[in-house]
Amino acid sequence: MLYRWWQVLLSTLAAFIGVQTEQNRLRDFQTSSPIPYIVMGILLAVVFVLGLIFIVNQVLA
Repeated sequence: MLYRWWQVLLSTLAAFIGVQTEQNRLRDFQTSSPIPYIVMGILLAVVFVLGLIFIVNQVLA
């Protein structure tokens, strides 16, 4: 189970920066549900925005 979430995390991170191997892309599209990828994408987007807010606050403080 943990290995599966690790794969989802790595695939989502690869999608964030725009690089993904063809083998991983095919593996991702063979899964039965896109829900884990959607949840991970939302979580990473929230972490990214919070990180930017934190950095801006540190620079302006």
